[in-house]
Amino acid sequence: MRTELVSEPGLADHPNEDFASVGLPASGQGGSLVVLDGVTPPRTGTGCLHSVPWFTARLGGALTELTVSLPDAPLADALSRAIARTSAAHAETCDLSHPRTPQATVVLARWSPVRVEYLVLSDSALLVEGPDGAVSAVLDDRLARLPRSALATDAMIDAGLRNKEGGFFTAAADPSVAARAVTGVLPRDAVRTLAALTDGAARWVEKFREGDWADCLALLRKQGAQALVDRVRDLERTDAAGGRAHLGRSKTHDDATVVYAEL
Repeated sequence: MRTELVSEPGLADHPNEDFASVGLPASGQGGSLVVLDGVTPPRTGTGCLHSVPWFTARLGGALTELTVSLPDAPLADALSRAIARTSAAHAETCDLSHPRTPQATVVLARWSPVRVEYLVLSDSALLVEGPDGAVSAVLDDRLARLPRSALATDAMIDAGLRNKEGGFFTAAADPSVAARAVTGVLPRDAVRTLAALTDGAARWVEKFREGDWADCLALLRKQGAQALVDRVRDLERTDAAGGRAHLGRSKTHDDATVVYAEL
């Protein structure tokens, strides 16, 4: 088995709001991966005393533990429990009903000798490669389906588009949101490789159109996760300098995280 993890902040002077982990149980049977992309808050506040990195570290830590310690619990159940545990850690000091309360996108995958389970919530991506080399992307595209005018403004959360029908869903303070995630189960022998990417790394495909998801996975296998992130940074700098048309991104550079696992 080969695993690789790279996580890089978008700006050197700004904390990385992503979280990533690979969990391998002591039994040596199977494992799990967790990738979170924290939602950067506006300057106007969140109703919370804590930072987004505080939130993603606690939610991610809970998910890393629960996906391994509760191997028979569905991933949506693990996410629900992790959100409840994280919310309880600051419910007495913070307004968790605030629309900007700390929140994150989620990618989970767990494998055993017989199956591979997955969960995706919001706009991070999970790539799944079969034994024949075919690559499929597991995506939650509800955010992408919103009107472009909504995506172009921070008001989309304040306007009630988060965690509402007709909008999009993130892991924040309500455990019930876990039931809205994209989930599935595959036979273990139908999966050769997994790769989880936050949208900062997925820009290579989704924004800059350097290749499709199969090309992205091929790059990861051949050159490694750092090479993908480095290429995204090069493309961002070129775009910022005026070499490319504006592609609708809210940030010039975003936190970029990749977890790659050859099973």
